[in-house]
Amino acid sequence: MCQLFELTNMEKQDITALFKASYGIYLLSAKNDKMDNACIINTFLQVTSNAPCICVISVNKQNFTNEIISETLKFNLSTLTVETPFEILKRFGYQSGRNVDKFVDFTGYTRSSNGLLYLTDHANAFLSFDVLETLDFGSHTVFKAMLTSCETLNNKESMTYDYYRRNVKPKPQAAEKQGYRCNICGYVYEGETLPSDFVCPLCKHGASDFIKI
Repeated sequence: MCQLFELTNMEKQDITALFKASYGIYLLSAKNDKMDNACIINTFLQVTSNAPCICVISVNKQNFTNEIISETLKFNLSTLTVETPFEILKRFGYQSGRNVDKFVDFTGYTRSSNGLLYLTDHANAFLSFDVLETLDFGSHTVFKAMLTSCETLNNKESMTYDYYRRNVKPKPQAAEKQGYRCNICGYVYEGETLPSDFVCPLCKHGASDFIKI
């Protein structure tokens, strides 16, 4: 998953306050001349409603999808529904497209007119975009984009980030391990001291999102 920004002095902050400002959960897909790839994001904002419709997304630079979009300047968004199982979010959000083909042995998708994939299962709509501008925010890239096509697939309820955390994301098990737990995905780093530059191997969030256990 992606964050809007990183807070400083995290030991003095309650990052769970950010979870209350809920937003959607999306599958972000892109394609270069070698492969299709996708990741899960939760930072999408419609900026204008009149044509041309302008929107922005924020994508962690650790995500391979970020690299592809920066190269091709195109992406699709599939709006996930509350019926989306955790396995879908795990497949696309908890591993890197640099190491695996996320679409191997996976069905329930097709291509839009721009040649990119979108979900036909577990999504209620898809939107296609052309990137107009990129903004560097350190750990994330913000892509300003123009909507080129979209379609409503069904009327199922959209999944929000708050719904995902309360109803879809597995609850952390009581752990005997000592160390630091990622507040985003639950990964546990075992050790007395967490390196300040540590990056979670599952969700790619930094040390600021870990709490001591």
